[in-house]
Amino acid sequence: MATEGLVPITRDYLARYYDKYPLAPLPDGVTALAERLRALSADLAAVSRLSPDEELLEQEACGVPAPKMDENMWKNREQMEEILFLLNKSRRPIALQQKSTPEDADIVSTLDNVETKMKDMLKKLEQFQLKNADNVFNIVMTYMPQDFRGTLIRQQRERSERNKQAEVDAVVSAGGSIRDRYALLWKQQMDRRVQLAQLGSATGVYKTLVRYLVGVPQVLLDFIRQINDANGPMEVQRERYGPALYTLTKLVLAIRLYLHISLAQYGQKKIDKDDIAALEQAVVIYTEEFGKFTTFIGEVFVNAPFFISAKDAGADSRKSEEYQEAIIPAGKTHEVILSVEAVNSYIAWDFSMPQGALSTLMDIGFHVEYVSPSGEKTLILPYRRYEANQGNFCTVFAGSYKLVWDNSYSTFFKKAGSRRLRRRTLMGALWLEIARSEGIRSCVPLFFWLFDCCEAPLFVTIMFHVFDDPW
Repeated sequence: MATEGLVPITRDYLARYYDKYPLAPLPDGVTALAERLRALSADLAAVSRLSPDEELLEQEACGVPAPKMDENMWKNREQMEEILFLLNKSRRPIALQQKSTPEDADIVSTLDNVETKMKDMLKKLEQFQLKNADNVFNIVMTYMPQDFRGTLIRQQRERSERNKQAEVDAVVSAGGSIRDRYALLWKQQMDRRVQLAQLGSATGVYKTLVRYLVGVPQVLLDFIRQINDANGPMEVQRERYGPALYTLTKLVLAIRLYLHISLAQYGQKKIDKDDIAALEQAVVIYTEEFGKFTTFIGEVFVNAPFFISAKDAGADSRKSEEYQEAIIPAGKTHEVILSVEAVNSYIAWDFSMPQGALSTLMDIGFHVEYVSPSGEKTLILPYRRYEANQGNFCTVFAGSYKLVWDNSYSTFFKKAGSRRLRRRTLMGALWLEIARSEGIRSCVPLFFWLFDCCEAPLFVTIMFHVFDDPW
């Protein structure tokens, strides 16, 4: 694959791109609101001892958010679900369910507004993640040959999605909490991240297969190899946009912490009017600013240099680079013999004839035959004359396959044609041999292992930042 003109994806390269997308600062009161909600929670905690789960939540709300931006996106989604769980009408204190006093009715109205805003934001975040995942996958598919391999990739992605969803369903069926479910979702994300880095670090025959099947330029492979590095290229993204996201993460954690403790102690101490107003203000600012952030970051990533098309990355150059010209004199033939050591190998050809003198169309005879070790010949593709032809097949025998271009019927004209050939083993012994040598799951064909890695979001063409859902 030609990589001429491609720029290595480095920290400096990404920094120059991010200069074009400055992020507007958050409102001044965001941090103060989070601090106030944490202080209110601490006052309530001083009245009644916290449970172990509440202590864990308090530690998280007062702690430092995780550095990875995608982990913060998932953490925000988790907190939204936890807040909606708390606000479910059947789980509210009895006094609020019955609206025992006018004050209770006012608090219920505020909580209903909070619930509506959180539901809307959660839905937008889910759509944001799904859209990014689909965008990544569709861009990745532009690298795929438009034949059975692309179909296999789609089928494998669907199969893998079902398997991962089955894992999540099993946690829920076993009585797992929202926290347990998101812990599993993040683990699945990190597993993809590790596999993606392994893909970028591929060497030898395995690396060749990765580049052939996926069509990824070396500069992108180098980029995904560093995806987990603390000081890798993605650190620039965290430095630019991370602080705002971390602040929003701390705010939503503070909102959940206050809601959890105040509702749990509602029978002992009702919520003050000023306190519920602070809660409502925090939710309004949080949902507005988080919505702005997802819209902004979506635009940044769609146009980012690691989120590029196959044409921009140089994949389309395979057409011109891999064609070879063969001159076949009048009355002669041209043969290419491909030795195949394993069954289920993939042989493909693509050739065309130039326009002749006086704009006449020229053709060439072509056929394919199998030659067994004993020398016996079997016709695979019958003889026919073509101006151009593309074809492929999977082999059913080991041995030699002969592709023959025939110009013997021509008396005067030599023929110059451009051809491209491919011979790749897609299944069978070679896959398992390579899988074992690379330490991969040897019981699974490498083809399927490879595209388990490439489901995802992220970010690049093949660097799907992670995955099924880049965020």
